[in-house]
Amino acid sequence: MSQQHSSVLIVEDTHDIAIQLCNFLESKGFVVDYAETGARAITLACSNHYDVIILDLMLPDIDGIQVCEAIKKSCDTVPPVLMLTARDSIEHKVAGFGVGADDYLTKPFVLEEVYLRCIALTRRHRLHQSKILEVGDLKIDISTNQVSRAGESIKLSSKDFQILSLLAEAFPNALSKRHIVEKIWGEDSPETDAVRSHMYTLRNAVDKPFAFSMIKTVHGIGFRLVSQD
Repeated sequence: MSQQHSSVLIVEDTHDIAIQLCNFLESKGFVVDYAETGARAITLACSNHYDVIILDLMLPDIDGIQVCEAIKKSCDTVPPVLMLTARDSIEHKVAGFGVGADDYLTKPFVLEEVYLRCIALTRRHRLHQSKILEVGDLKIDISTNQVSRAGESIKLSSKDFQILSLLAEAFPNALSKRHIVEKIWGEDSPETDAVRSHMYTLRNAVDKPFAFSMIKTVHGIGFRLVSQD
């Protein structure tokens, strides 16, 4: 699930902002294309495969809402769209999501947050396309509940499998213990420290037989997967 080969189309008519986004995302490993107008964005989006599109709402020729709608309706492969705009009213957000926008970020923004939103959208999009999660040499088949690492099969309990899948979906970010409890147990929260117990059994199964430990504790936050890739 690495972003190293992910591609992004940046649609932004303000030159300085476009250059900042292009340079920053390229430094993070993205392959970047750029469009200054809505018409050019639609042409590029429908003739190339992108993992995510960053779309400004204020464009010189076509409103970003219309661009998003055209891309979602016309392209054979529909990528997730992150809207960037100075408009922060709920009406504009409703309009954006109404035509298929997947996320929304208001200007001024922090470049690192744009990057993290792109990673999240890219990962979510790929998960919808594939039922196999891969982090380094760890492979998780959601459809069959099978797990393997470096080609070796790993047997997990149902709860351990669910927790490991959550960590893989969140990779490279960390998940809090509270988030794991809410996702796995919902309102029926366990009375004991069940997460700690399951992390112990997960580590025995996923890490102990191998030289490199993938499950890490992030002090003060929770847990995350790491990869040698």
